[in-house]
Amino acid sequence: MTGPREEYEEAAADIESVEQANTAFYEAMERGDFDALSALWLPGEDLTISCVHPGWPVLTGRGEVLRSYALIMANTEYIQFFLTDVGVAMTGDTALVTCTENILSGGPAEEGNSLGPLVGQLVVATNVFRRTPDGWKLWSHHGSPVLAETDEEDDEESSS
Repeated sequence: MTGPREEYEEAAADIESVEQANTAFYEAMERGDFDALSALWLPGEDLTISCVHPGWPVLTGRGEVLRSYALIMANTEYIQFFLTDVGVAMTGDTALVTCTENILSGGPAEEGNSLGPLVGQLVVATNVFRRTPDGWKLWSHHGSPVLAETDEEDDEESSS
């Protein structure tokens, strides 16, 4: 029989493992490491995994989801994620991670430059993980853009 202390320690270890899997997902994206990223998703073509990139339709199935990441990696010269507001909730063998992705990215280099223009973006994300014998694996990723107010909108409101 386990006591409250053992249950707490097990839950803390699970949360730490989920946080590590979540970090590994973003690090694989930053490195452009498609193999590492693929290994982080639930295996098997028959499993229905899903992904929503900001502005994209829902992608379902391992093949479709991984193709989207291959496309993003092929067309992004540089990407870096600064995660904030990270939260983890768990029930049984399912974990939910919410966070804000503060993204800095650059496209292909313009003539004479080593890197294209850098663009910043805020995305709120939900990553759902499932416990497997090989550790925590992504079941679903959903990212939605954060619409920031511009100075023009502030000026219009103050002149009304």
